[in-house]
Amino acid sequence: MPELSIKPKEGCSLRKPTVCQSFQRLLTTAVREIDIAGQTLKIHELGDVYDSLTGRAFTGSWIWDSALLLSRWLATSQFDLRDKFVIELGAGAGLPGLTAALLGASRVLLTDIAPLLPGLVKNVEANELEDRVEVRELVWGSEESLSRIGELRRFDVVLLSDVFFDLEEVAALGRTLKKVSGNKTRVLAASEVRFWTGECLNELASQGFKVVEVPIQEDGSDGGRDIFAVYSIIPPDEEECQKNTSGS
Repeated sequence: MPELSIKPKEGCSLRKPTVCQSFQRLLTTAVREIDIAGQTLKIHELGDVYDSLTGRAFTGSWIWDSALLLSRWLATSQFDLRDKFVIELGAGAGLPGLTAALLGASRVLLTDIAPLLPGLVKNVEANELEDRVEVRELVWGSEESLSRIGELRRFDVVLLSDVFFDLEEVAALGRTLKKVSGNKTRVLAASEVRFWTGECLNELASQGFKVVEVPIQEDGSDGGRDIFAVYSIIPPDEEECQKNTSGS
């Protein structure tokens, strides 16, 4: 499979948030209201979640543009989530997964590392979706973490947003994707197109996944939309998936 070559479009800024911008967000714990398909989701962005070892902030508790993009795409495309079993990996604030619940998914599992789980629970409760949405810890690549999910099965839909940063993390993500995906699973990932995005997608391709960019309908509301993308990540077939994960 040829390597994916992804280049930013001319004039697009691919800079990460500055230290000053990140610090300003740390000082704020806000509630944002997001309109989805005529309904409103309340999302708590927590500015006080830190790594106990390094003291650095966990920025996953904020809503990033790729999560907004994926949620809007789910709400405006013809993608049918009714009666689907959905998992969001690296859920952060949980916006795409909560959107799936609003759009008719029968069950949604929001997963992330332990420090971010209280924020996810808060967002589930704020939107009164406890009957359809659960929150569980899941560390990518960890068999022990997967075993604690309980009723692990092949999900109908896997959602990802802004997860393409570190190659080692993406390699671990690929191993987890193989465990939660089957032949009919739809894996959808939204991401800002950065200089290293192609390398991360190539890592998934090296594990047997196929990556296809999904067309995004322009609505003119976001002048920076052209530096974002939604990808359909097609898992390896079931036999190949079992071969690659056996003994792992």
